Amino acid sequence: MNFKIIEEFDENQLKEVHSLFKNEWWTKERQLPEIRKMIESSGVVIGLIDNDTEELIGFARAITDTLYRAFIFDVIAKENSRNSGIGTILMNSILDHPLVREVDRVELYCPERLVGYYEKFGFSTDVNGSNLMRYKR
Repeated sequence: MNFKIIEEFDENQLKEVHSLFKNEWWTKERQLPEIRKMIESSGVVIGLIDNDTEELIGFARAITDTLYRAFIFDVIAKENSRNSGIGTILMNSILDHPLVREVDRVELYCPERLVGYYEKFGFSTDVNGSNLMRYKR
């Protein structure tokens, strides 16, 4: 696969992120202005661009304090590019990023069906008795 990694997104690429999000159950309601703000506010954003078509084929982001914690969100591969290693490239790009690679604990949440996938990167469901809690506005 011939691709390049980007960390800054032009307007067209923001629209492509929006298109990716429309196809996922957890992001389909997000709107372009919100996505723009989200990308501007996230510490690490990674995009994969197909060099042949110039299309965005993958996206992931993380929020981090660069020392103690990082949280990975929105790891998405374009539907027609799945099962080609894009998720692995996105995950490795985040985990090896200068703002994340020295962090003590990198966390994410995922559906049960993806636990095995993320375990390949060293993630574990054993979080020392901690529970994910949510405050919803």
